[in-house]
Amino acid sequence: MALVLHAGKTNKNAFKTLIVAEYTGVKVELAPDFEMGVTNKTPEYLKLNPIGKVPLLVTPDGPIFESNAIARYVARLKADNPLIGSSLIDYAHIEQWIDFGSLEIDANIISWFRPRFGSAVYLPPAEEAAISALKRALGALNTHLASNTYLVGHFVTLADIIVTCNLLIGFTKLMTKSFTSEFPHVERYFWTLVNQPNFKKVLGDVKQTESVPPVPSAKKPSQPKETKSKAKEEPKKEAKKEPAKPKAEAAEEVEEAPKPKPKNPLDLLPPSGMVLDDWKRLYSNTKTNFREVAIKGFWDMYDPEGYSLWFCEYKYNDENTVSFVTLNKVGGFLQRMDLARKYAFGKMLVIGSEPPFKVKGLWLFRGQEIPPFVMEECYDMELYNWTKVDLSDENQKERVNQMIEDQEPFEGEVLLDAKCFK
Repeated sequence: MALVLHAGKTNKNAFKTLIVAEYTGVKVELAPDFEMGVTNKTPEYLKLNPIGKVPLLVTPDGPIFESNAIARYVARLKADNPLIGSSLIDYAHIEQWIDFGSLEIDANIISWFRPRFGSAVYLPPAEEAAISALKRALGALNTHLASNTYLVGHFVTLADIIVTCNLLIGFTKLMTKSFTSEFPHVERYFWTLVNQPNFKKVLGDVKQTESVPPVPSAKKPSQPKETKSKAKEEPKKEAKKEPAKPKAEAAEEVEEAPKPKPKNPLDLLPPSGMVLDDWKRLYSNTKTNFREVAIKGFWDMYDPEGYSLWFCEYKYNDENTVSFVTLNKVGGFLQRMDLARKYAFGKMLVIGSEPPFKVKGLWLFRGQEIPPFVMEECYDMELYNWTKVDLSDENQKERVNQMIEDQEPFEGEVLLDAKCFK
């Protein structure tokens, strides 16, 4: 009698058991007509697994859920099976790598994957943390595989099957060649395993992703249109006719004009001699002799009473271990600053030739403080330390010049990228 595995045909957690079955010869069949989100919500399914998780294995002795437990069960159905090791220490090492694959690799890949595919809220600091932790795990795995073909011993074990399935979404959906090239032994290991006959029967041809999917744009849910059903159900009430009022009295009942929306407090500040758009045009149009033209023009225009300059530095630079994620983080910050475009100009620099990369910035704001509405509306602001520029300090003033100019090297380090908000 075949064991029945309830899962979709592309479920990477189901692949673990199906690959184990190929190695052991145990007959495992996918449940026919399984539909994720439908089948696993039925009363029949919930009797077998109260929280409706997938996959679920139905056996003559009762149901089993949790993919690693299912894979272990199928592996142990065959006596003297090399998949589970030949000694107590082998067994312990196999369990060690199974836990490692689940906690250090799978968990971080899923944390990176779900927001990118719209099934969780996208938060740049959370993605950065997940990728940083994943790289740390891949580094440890890479070190082990530098002197080992497989995770335990000289043959494929249950640990290899589970860890490879955990890596699958990473390689096919998120981790481009430029990302995985930092871990050559992990690359060799992964491609060796997915091309093993028993893996290939289940996985088919595996191809590495060429790009990281963009963050889905957040769309506001459309407002449902009001139905006319209520109007049809309720009979119209006749309006009571009131006697005509004298013209003088009627004139007093003229509708109040709508109140104008309150202005941004920055619009109520005294006029400034600095026209922000003039500076932005000068910055954009200056292609040569930047210091002599644009920088000089900036200080000629600058109004220290109407505007203020601020340095900022990312609080968690130690976490900036992936260059493209760091660049995307800065780009997202500038997008969310769009609400301040009328009142601000900014430069954001990504510094360093090797991780961790430093993120530093210079901002020009209308008024003497960072506008409160910016602090309230743009959550990224809290991720930076802000320091008001002291223009009486010539060193700080020169630092302003260097940041506007994108001077390289900046403070003795390579300038990886510079972005402008204008």
